Amino acid sequence: MLDLNVYDFDKTIYYSDSTLDFYLYSLKKNILLIRYLPIQIYGFLLYKLNIKEKEFFKEKFFSFLKGIKNIDNHVEEFWNLHKSGIKKWFLDKKQENVVVISASPEFLLNEICKSIGVDKLIATKVNKNTGKFESKNCYGKEKLLRLNKEYDKYRIINFYSDSYSDKYLANIAKNSFIVNKDEIKKWREIDGK
Repeated sequence: MLDLNVYDFDKTIYYSDSTLDFYLYSLKKNILLIRYLPIQIYGFLLYKLNIKEKEFFKEKFFSFLKGIKNIDNHVEEFWNLHKSGIKKWFLDKKQENVVVISASPEFLLNEICKSIGVDKLIATKVNKNTGKFESKNCYGKEKLLRLNKEYDKYRIINFYSDSYSDKYLANIAKNSFIVNKDEIKKWREIDGK
């Protein structure tokens, strides 16, 4: 039985939303990426009108990746400027078997997670050159399904998230915590379970 310490990424161990920060950074570096805005708005509207699923909207959103020439260098430069957004309390913890599970793209989080001592990253597989999804969006119950695919026998000792959409993982963890900026509270103190 493997004991895991599991974390969400955005607004949990990173102060902001890494995907949004990356998009804004990309626009600042290359304003011509604004040309993808009509398709992004189209995807958003169809999603909001319940005509299309979230994956459809996110694929349209990530279409801007087609306009980035060297995506690996671009991601590296982004994290060189944004690594300070990783929360100190996370960096100060010395834990083993640290797993990050995130809806953000795997290509965006891969290197930063390695550099901050994450043992395993489970995230949405998005083609870094086209924006096309190569897996389901790693959100809600999908996070638990993906964790079960990665590990046969495990226990979550500590679980941290900023969102109640992660209840599927929180409910099976020995200790679950809800994170709001730098404030960390026991999950059950918040929702009364």
